[in-house]
Amino acid sequence: MKRHDRIMREEALQKANVLVEALPWINEWRGETVVVKYGGSAMENEELMAGVVADIEMLKLMGMRVVLVHGGGKAINRLLSQLDIPVRFKDGLRVTDDATMEAVQEVLIGKVNQQLVWALNEYGNNAVGISGADGKTFKCEPVSADLGRVGRIRKVNCELVEAVLDAGYIPVVASVGCGPDGFYNVNADVAASETAKALKAHKLVYLTDVDGLLADVDDEDSLVTQVTRSETHQLLESGTLSSGMIPKVTAIASALDAGVEQVHILNGTYPHSILLEIFTDAGIGTMFTQD
Repeated sequence: MKRHDRIMREEALQKANVLVEALPWINEWRGETVVVKYGGSAMENEELMAGVVADIEMLKLMGMRVVLVHGGGKAINRLLSQLDIPVRFKDGLRVTDDATMEAVQEVLIGKVNQQLVWALNEYGNNAVGISGADGKTFKCEPVSADLGRVGRIRKVNCELVEAVLDAGYIPVVASVGCGPDGFYNVNADVAASETAKALKAHKLVYLTDVDGLLADVDDEDSLVTQVTRSETHQLLESGTLSSGMIPKVTAIASALDAGVEQVHILNGTYPHSILLEIFTDAGIGTMFTQD
């Protein structure tokens, strides 16, 4: 046997071993609903986006019912800067006046949503783009007068999302909601959690710019690989979470309390992070589980 042939055979064997390792996980999650929240730096790079889209398409091919919920904060900031509209935040939420709301709609619904739909449809006729205002999917009320058109989701209407899933498509949902007086800007982390709860999803995945939950925010090697529901609530009560992690962990606790079996925080900039976390024994992020 030539050396080149032997190397190719060894590489092929490694790939086969990976597939065999994934079989129990594929069998466990086939037919289940998975909600993926997509945002952060992984959306800003075409190569990274292509990898994330490939992972989502793989989940669908493995028989999962996948819902993709997305934000687009960095793209919104860029448009606001171009329009000379001030970027303001309060308590981690974007202050959204009428002009800012128009920019949010333009970016999330008109640009980011359609980019994701196009990328998924490059693999076939696979995705349908909607916003939380379509079919009154996210029915909202204002959070406070100080925040303007920032919405709190008071009800998720799943009919449209479920119809898209039943037709064999991936719903790509922009985090814009609706109220009796128009559109509302909705936090994408909360939108994903509320969607997972309403769909009774088995798994919720957050793609972020960090590797997961760190025991020490200043130590990248302090990744916490698994957290139970009780421990999640203890973390929220401890006051030790970073300000950026508090809203996400709050949304995660809410999802777990509603019966979602597993929630993951993954680094979306790491190649194939979704597949590595879900379909390998080791995983690479933080998994939140029921007690």
